[in-house]
Amino acid sequence: MSTHVRPERGSGGPAGSGHGPPPRDPRDPRSVRTGDFPGAFPIGPAISFLRRFRGGLDSGNDLPAALAEAGSTLPRELRVALDRLLSRLAGDYQEDEWGFDEEFADALLPFLEFLYDRWWRVETIGARNVPSHGRALLVANHAGILPWDATMISVGMLREHPLPRYPRFLVLDWAFALPYVSVAMRKLGGVVASPYNALRLLEEDELVAVFPEGVKGAGKPFKERYRLQRFGRGGFVELALRTGAPIVPVSVVGSEEIYPKLGEAPALARLIGAPYFPLTPTFPLLGPLGVVPLPSRWRIEFGEPIDVARFGPEAAEDRSFVFELSEQVRETIQGKVYDNLVARGSAFL
Repeated sequence: MSTHVRPERGSGGPAGSGHGPPPRDPRDPRSVRTGDFPGAFPIGPAISFLRRFRGGLDSGNDLPAALAEAGSTLPRELRVALDRLLSRLAGDYQEDEWGFDEEFADALLPFLEFLYDRWWRVETIGARNVPSHGRALLVANHAGILPWDATMISVGMLREHPLPRYPRFLVLDWAFALPYVSVAMRKLGGVVASPYNALRLLEEDELVAVFPEGVKGAGKPFKERYRLQRFGRGGFVELALRTGAPIVPVSVVGSEEIYPKLGEAPALARLIGAPYFPLTPTFPLLGPLGVVPLPSRWRIEFGEPIDVARFGPEAAEDRSFVFELSEQVRETIQGKVYDNLVARGSAFL
């Protein structure tokens, strides 16, 4: 089990409680918080970064070189984080058996917090519902084509939980064929989605995040946004029953707008071996820049945990019970999604 304690990030208690963060060393990039960027989102540096990044790619640089060149336009704190990332990618590092690299995740955290606080302005609710120790299964709705929802759930846990821990999130195997993206996913805690992998992680008392909608959720058209797809045969319920892991429903609002899917290109999907090739307002029209997600507002809510240990592992053999509990979890998440849509208001303002 990996428990990631970060006392300098606060206890996740209510605002105005009088318990501020302890002093920190401003020279340490791991102590950077995106609250250090006062005022509105710095759109000027962001645009400069994107322009220089695209120019580097167009001139024939590989991705790390293009990022390093474009990084000079970023605020100092993000430049430090980017330098740490690039230096780690070029040197020796340690991973666990799943490929999780906690030092890499720490180095990337200032950038993810920047997205969390400034780009998507995420509000996280109910993080204390997640068990502080031991195995647990986070079950969330899925959207956004790329697994940004998994990374924001992770940041929400690190920021808002009294005892932060990195979730291990299950990702469809085709996504691990994507260049560069696959490396980052694995190092941040992504694991190829399979019942065997999920079972092993839970038996190791890890916090595991699953997205039962699968590719149907990530690839649904924009007109069907926030309508949860079927949860398959309830495989996540079987895993929870066999391991006694509590199920924590998680609703995510905001991920549906980051890549509005307007259509597909089946021929290109077959060419790269993906289940679909999305067409959005910016991709592939803008090339690599089309991968930059839109700055929608997000809300993430962790619901009350469902204790399944009392049913015993033999309940996993009861197909009707498994399906009933799966539908219960799905309906709970769908209801919370609707509630948070209303609470969020406008998607971009």
